[in-house]
Amino acid sequence: MLTLFHAPLSRSTTIVTLIEEMGITAEIDLRYISIPRYDGTGARDPANPHPEGKVPLLVHDGAEVWERAAIITYLADIYPDAAAIRPAGHPERGAFLSWLSYYGSVAEPVLLLQAADITHPFITSALRGPDEVAARLDAALSGGQDYILKSGFSAVDLLLASPFSWFPAAIPDIAAVKAWAARVAARPAAVAVFQRDQAQLAAMNTEA
Repeated sequence: MLTLFHAPLSRSTTIVTLIEEMGITAEIDLRYISIPRYDGTGARDPANPHPEGKVPLLVHDGAEVWERAAIITYLADIYPDAAAIRPAGHPERGAFLSWLSYYGSVAEPVLLLQAADITHPFITSALRGPDEVAARLDAALSGGQDYILKSGFSAVDLLLASPFSWFPAAIPDIAAVKAWAARVAARPAAVAVFQRDQAQLAAMNTEA
């Protein structure tokens, strides 16, 4: 059994959605916990073994795996035949891993800095900027495909589209990118997990 520590409507929602897409929900012990929220609500949960009190955290046979890209890769290695991943040996394995790393190394930092209205030559030279991120997404979808990888939907889409669920204003004003983000958010697994998270967070806030 794998254990996933998850805070409703947070970064770990991506992983819960992926688990549903992969069809391995029954094999995951899902632990709901609280985290400090940017609006001042919530608090660090003593039940969370993450050293920084964050989510997601996957625990497997005593091994702890943190950061979404690492967890996605770990799950892909354990369940190579599951949907939404590209296992070792797949023609798009390289692109799969590259996009996962691109998200954490470029896309999310750029979007956070954009939201905070922070700019500096060091940032644009090292990370690139919102226009470059938008152009990369547009180029990936330029062939008229529905998802980032040519072989179809994958965990890459969940990860790359995740910030647009919380910050819709950050979605690039590009028709193909807007349609892609909406398509990912409308997937049945994403809708189901979002609704469950809403209910769970409301229940946790009531208990608090």
